[in-house]
Amino acid sequence: MDSTSTVSMLFLLSSFLLFIFLPFLCLLCTLSSKKRPTSSKAQSPPLPPGSMGYPYIGETFQLYSNNPNTFFALKQKKYGPIFKTHILGCPCIMVSSPEAAKFVLVTKPTSSKPGRSRASKERMLGPQAIFFQQGDYHARLRRLVLRAFMPDATRASVPWIEDVALRALRSWDGREINTFQEMKTYAFNVALLSIFGKDEISSIEELKKCYYTLEKGYNSMPVNVPGTLFHKSMKARQQLGQIVAKIISSRRQRNVEGRDLLGSFMESKEALTDDQIADNIIGVIFAARDTTASVLTWIVKYLGENPSILKAVTEEQEEVIREKEMAGGGDKTLTWADTKRMPFTSRVIQETMRVASILSFTFREAVEDVEYGGYLIPKGWKVLPLFRNIHHSADNFPEPEKFDPSRFEAAPKPNTFMPFGSGTHSCPGNELAKLEILVLLHHLATKYRWSLSGSDTGIQFGPFALPLNGLPLTFSFKTEK
Repeated sequence: MDSTSTVSMLFLLSSFLLFIFLPFLCLLCTLSSKKRPTSSKAQSPPLPPGSMGYPYIGETFQLYSNNPNTFFALKQKKYGPIFKTHILGCPCIMVSSPEAAKFVLVTKPTSSKPGRSRASKERMLGPQAIFFQQGDYHARLRRLVLRAFMPDATRASVPWIEDVALRALRSWDGREINTFQEMKTYAFNVALLSIFGKDEISSIEELKKCYYTLEKGYNSMPVNVPGTLFHKSMKARQQLGQIVAKIISSRRQRNVEGRDLLGSFMESKEALTDDQIADNIIGVIFAARDTTASVLTWIVKYLGENPSILKAVTEEQEEVIREKEMAGGGDKTLTWADTKRMPFTSRVIQETMRVASILSFTFREAVEDVEYGGYLIPKGWKVLPLFRNIHHSADNFPEPEKFDPSRFEAAPKPNTFMPFGSGTHSCPGNELAKLEILVLLHHLATKYRWSLSGSDTGIQFGPFALPLNGLPLTFSFKTEK
């Protein structure tokens, strides 16, 4: 079967699964979203143009039965940068201009909130996790996460991130791997060290085992009956809470004040309950894995397809090594300062996030009637800024499909590059993600070569954009010159 057929089959499978889940999604959105209120005011602004599709189903199948980029592009071409639709049982307004995205994410932070996930997802990750919140509690959690993941807090973490990267690379040598799965493992290990430090090794393996079980049931039908994936996941979630509680208790008994995320959450003046800490720890693990792993997978693919860019990255990383050798001291371990001498590699990361657009869009929800561009965004409707459309607009980035890191030598136009979102709900862990990517790329480019296993070059969406089949590759250690 060729790659096009494989992608088509994946989307058909997604559509079939969606058909199973749709009644539950429709019920949730019907209960949580209010329809546009009727008004007798003659001057009330109209809804944006667009089509709502069939009752309840809306245009869900049109979106998920094909490449979603096709759906967005056709809608934008027909209706313009703001249009209405109905997906997953919810009335939605999609916006695809930088100005509209800013309006939704930044300019009016009190007029919209994160779209509610299925109740089952809140139960699985934890209802008090940061991405289910808004207002003062969300701001407080965000401050605590930033305190643990901002540059001042992560400077000293470079050596142990490097150790995790080297162990991962050594395990790939001479064999075919699923790149995305291996990158998930790498990102998972970095996340656990960032959250718990290096003193909780005895509990980490048990925690990993439980988390893998939880993850398998994350997108399963929410039927909590023994034997189902959902039931196994909920049981694993309960065990995860117990493991985190045990770690918290141990740290209190030892009177340890860690500079990791757990330490930030545990400060007495913050007065978070153990349940709040556990929900947010598990939520951060979930958020830290797939997105970072997706970016790394695409970087490896793009470097393999662009030899001149790979050569430039390799030369920059080898120059970092030469400068360390010239400085003397004999210590080859990477430092924070070394990662600041990688401007071209950093631009490769930026361009990867633009072209791949891991998060094609995000869900927000209007908490009051809002007017934008002469149109009404009704209270309770979902609002989706389309990041991929913005990143792939020729008005924002000339030749948008071309992989060209040099375009980031100058800052992009305002609100045209939002790989981590924007506003109060932008990703608070983006600095740590950039750091772990740079560290891995340093050793990958200078010590390893890789080749594509097979000929499939398609893209799959579920929910992140990924190279087909997780990008199977064969890695090998470079021989000494």
